[in-house]
Amino acid sequence: MKHNILDIKGLKVGQAQNTEAKTGVTVVIAEKGAVCGVDVRGAAPGTRETDLLNPINAMERVQAVVLSGGSAFGLEAASGVMDYLEEKGIGFDVGVTKVPIVPSAVLFDLGYGDAFVRPDKAMGRAACEAASDEILMEGDYGAGCGATVGKLNGMEHCCNSGIGSWAETTENGITVAALIAVNAFGDVWENGKIIAGTKNPDGTFANTEEGVIKAASSLSFGGKNTTIGIIATNVKLTKAQTAKVAGMAHDGLARCIRPIHTTLDGDTLFCMSTEELELPTAPVDVVGILAAKVTEQAVLRAVKMANINL
Repeated sequence: MKHNILDIKGLKVGQAQNTEAKTGVTVVIAEKGAVCGVDVRGAAPGTRETDLLNPINAMERVQAVVLSGGSAFGLEAASGVMDYLEEKGIGFDVGVTKVPIVPSAVLFDLGYGDAFVRPDKAMGRAACEAASDEILMEGDYGAGCGATVGKLNGMEHCCNSGIGSWAETTENGITVAALIAVNAFGDVWENGKIIAGTKNPDGTFANTEEGVIKAASSLSFGGKNTTIGIIATNVKLTKAQTAKVAGMAHDGLARCIRPIHTTLDGDTLFCMSTEELELPTAPVDVVGILAAKVTEQAVLRAVKMANINL
């Protein structure tokens, strides 16, 4: 077991980044398709193809999900993923070709590196070409390359962050994993302490929640953020059930990022089901509880691995 999203058979993860410009893209490819749902909680999302994931709409399966930096500009990276998959004959068969279904979400990293270098079609393709079911880099890679946390006092007082993953498997073979790019306005907490977030001038951590509350009558702050990620499971779920699991996974964000889901965040989580394990009754609550648990751990790994890579 790798204890990351690659524990889900049938998935590959590819990443590409520009380390000087501080931006990148991460793609999770399901060549045989995966049932997919989404839950958007942040008030400033940048997304693509999320309407298609509504349970009342027709398409059941996706061939990839893309996480990208670059704000709305970064949505272009998904086009490079589509081109790559079409050339491989992977996608929804429409007769004349196969159309890859590739939902995407972006985070805002323009204020950290070079604002005019963003993930594009070429970077999306590069991520696909680097895709592996054996190796997953965490920290300052892919969509986590330009990620930061703790923006209350501006970018000069934030902490480096990144992308992280974690997976757990039950005794009866249920595997649930998370891959999260953490670019939050708020602080990251572990065991009641801030481990990454807004810094005071002396290097100690400020408390973003308390800072917002204290300035409630005259609050004025900027910053663009967003935590985005993918939950994956080997359990067979319907599209509606994957959407429910994605919603439950947001509890994992709330456990360790404070505040979360603000008007400055575009927090978006996808859930992919590879349908490998079919049980008499789909254990949605079990998968959802595990989703919240692995999401929390993936967030913690994202900031810890980013600090290691400094």
